[in-house]
Amino acid sequence: MNAQAQKDTLEVGQKLVNFCKSNQVVEAIETLYADDIESREAMETPGMPAESRGKQNALKKNLEWEKKMEVHSSQIDGPFPSGDRFAVHFNYDATDKETNKRWAMEEVGIYTVKDGKIVKEEFFYTM
Repeated sequence: MNAQAQKDTLEVGQKLVNFCKSNQVVEAIETLYADDIESREAMETPGMPAESRGKQNALKKNLEWEKKMEVHSSQIDGPFPSGDRFAVHFNYDATDKETNKRWAMEEVGIYTVKDGKIVKEEFFYTM
């Protein structure tokens, strides 16, 4: 991997983290994601498959999260780059609006960058 590609990966990662810290996830997806983004969650949830493809499905998934969850606080650390990938560490204190259950969620996102766009996202988390 050449130095420019590594620089691009770090730059995309920094932009993503800044968008997330500013609660601008929709803008992040519209700006940084490839049209055919591949997304993998750690598990399937009701109405949401564990694997999906496409920017519209990534938007849908994030809008569903915002609709279902009330986030009281979050901490977002990173990016932690390695070659054409970078990791971001997320911590959330949130309440499920349907069940009124409050819980802490810790998650790591691994993102793959190609040609300056995120082409794959994978999430690993505890609940």
